[in-house]
Order: sequence, then C-alpha cells, then structure tokens
Amino acid sequence: MDKQDNREIVNDLLGYEGLKIIQRPDMFNFSLDSTLLADFVRIPAKIRNIMDFGTGNGPIPLFLTLKTSIPIIGVEIQKEAYELAKRSVDLNGLGKQITIINADINDLHHQYEMSSIDLITCNPPFFKYSPRAITNKNDYLTIARHELLIDLEGILVQARRLLSNDGTLFMIHRVDRLEELILALNAHRLAIKRLRFVYPLQGREAISVLVEASASGKIGSLKLLEPLYVYDESGNYSKEILTIFRYGKK
Repeated sequence: MDKQDNREIVNDLLGYEGLKIIQRPDMFNFSLDSTLLADFVRIPAKIRNIMDFGTGNGPIPLFLTLKTSIPIIGVEIQKEAYELAKRSVDLNGLGKQITIINADINDLHHQYEMSSIDLITCNPPFFKYSPRAITNKNDYLTIARHELLIDLEGILVQARRLLSNDGTLFMIHRVDRLEELILALNAHRLAIKRLRFVYPLQGREAISVLVEASASGKIGSLKLLEPLYVYDESGNYSKEILTIFRYGKK
C-alpha cells in the first residue's frame, strides 16, 4: 500500500455542533449516502436492537442515536476504521448505547444467534469487483467501494439469517443495480416495503435508491415515495437535505 496521509480530523457529523466524528483523509469518510440512509430508517417502538453492516468510522450508528436509545451494533472489518469508530463513540459519550465490533459480516452468524437482530442498516460497496476493475490503490477505499470482501449476495445471506421474523433491512444502492437488488431481495424472502429515489437535482437521472425490506416475506405493500433532490436550481443543497443535516436541531 502506498504511504497515506493518516492525519486525523474531528468533524461535526451533521450541520450543527452536536455529534462529532473522527476521520482520516486516506480513508472512506462518512458521505451523503450514509446520512440519507440513517435519515430514511424508521424505528418501530418494539424493536430491541439495531446492527449496521460495514459501519466504517461509525456515522450511521451515531446518527441513529438521535432517533432512539436502543442498543446499536456497528460491524467493521477494517481494523483502522473500527478503531476510529470506537473512538468516535467514546468521544460522544455513547459507549453504553453503541458497540463497535471488528468482524467480517460473513462470519456474524457465528457470533449472533439466528433471528436475533430486529433492524439492519447497510451502505454497501456499490461496485462489483474483478481483477481487471479500475480500483483505488488505497486498500481502505477499494474495500469500502468495491465488492472485494463481500458482495450483495453475501450481505443479504447474513441479513436474512440474523433478522427476526418481523425484522427490517434498510439499504442504499446505485440505481443501475436496482433490478439485481430487487431480485436478490425476493430470492431471500425480503419483501420491499418502501423505495425512494435520490436525484442530484430536478431534471436529472436518479443516482441512488433507498430501500426498506421486511423479513416477514409478505409481498404486495410496496410504497414508492416522492423523489429526494440533493440540490436546488441554484446549485445549493435543497431544503430537505438541509433539514436532514440539521436533524434534531430546534
């Protein structure tokens, strides 16, 4: 691996002084996708726990503490990202609610009982990987962006094993993989309940899609939500995006 700039930076997680997150320039930092996914998550009153697959430096668990006080588990395979996430949790005084584990998603069924998780979130690697693929020489970024260590199938296999009977999976993915995602979810008896397309701005093609799928397996109650636009006509963040950034601010 090339020598990297590993200077650490402490940033506000959202658009106000509240949650802090520790980041490194050479690693995959929290993105708009993570923020949109965490905002999209609905947390029913009766759920016992949440697990975030591929938590990186922990943005989704941190955001979700603004919505709930139930236990949250963040799973991260890369040791350096895991350490950053743990320290961000400690920095925010959230160690009693958030647990960060250094583990492979593929092996989670050895650590957790089947049907033991009520809600799973995942901002997965978006791109398929092949030896000929053009990837970033930085291994941190390659693993975060490409299906090098786990692919969509592997994620859904583990999600189905771990989710409780009425459990829910929340994901964000690229629109160009939506057909594959729908087929894979159906194959694993995960019924899509809500879809929301994310557009850079009005008049452009959608770039990503937010998905809520239920382990109940009952197909037929899909809701297609109104579009989410990232920017307005002036090139500034849209009012909805700014509201998300200010989540929880009075």
